[in-house]
Amino acid sequence: SRFETCWPALMKDSHGVIIIFNPELPSHLKEIEMWYSCFVQQQPLLDSQCLLVAHHKPGSPGDTENLSLAYPLNKLKLIHSNLEDDPEDVRMEFIKYFRSIITIINESREREEMSIIS
Repeated sequence: SRFETCWPALMKDSHGVIIIFNPELPSHLKEIEMWYSCFVQQQPLLDSQCLLVAHHKPGSPGDTENLSLAYPLNKLKLIHSNLEDDPEDVRMEFIKYFRSIITIINESREREEMSIIS
């Protein structure tokens, strides 16, 4: 990718990664493995700091809803988004995800402070 030189800057001090993909494109399913490897495993971030979003275009066949991803992607939280349906579910999932990231940040900050004190 022509943007690979920017990746270190994008990754610096990041606390979470959201990967949005089109589940109908087989090429996307291969690419998300690469994104996961670069942005999550190599950082390293916890799997809980990564969210996968399978975005369904309007009028797309719904048979990709029961998407089964291979290891290690199957360990990640996967949500389906579809702007035709009620977007409230997706909004709630994003809020849950952001809350979990904030918890992780706070816990690591507390650990750092305790290690400085002790």
